[in-house]
Amino acid sequence: MQVTLVHVRVKPEHIDDFIAATGDNHRGSIEEAGNLRFDVLQDPQDPARFLLYEAFASAEDAAAHKQTPHYLAWRERVADWMAEPRRGEPWHCLFPETPA
Repeated sequence: MQVTLVHVRVKPEHIDDFIAATGDNHRGSIEEAGNLRFDVLQDPQDPARFLLYEAFASAEDAAAHKQTPHYLAWRERVADWMAEPRRGEPWHCLFPETPA
């Protein structure tokens, strides 16, 4: 399983825009064959801070996600709304265990 935590901070005036655009990306992502989970979280203490939890069956599925029309449209749409560059952190998933 390939898990990535994507840290995002948006400009305060674009919070609602970011949420709408990310909802579109979320809906497309959860339809991908290799997607296991795609959660979008907002910090209750800092509404301009978001965390995307992306889990794919394999590294290849995660890479394929970045070539999908909904991801490419999202990336372009939100680029100017970022207060700082988004940061993706790959993680190894220990549990739940995935079949070998």
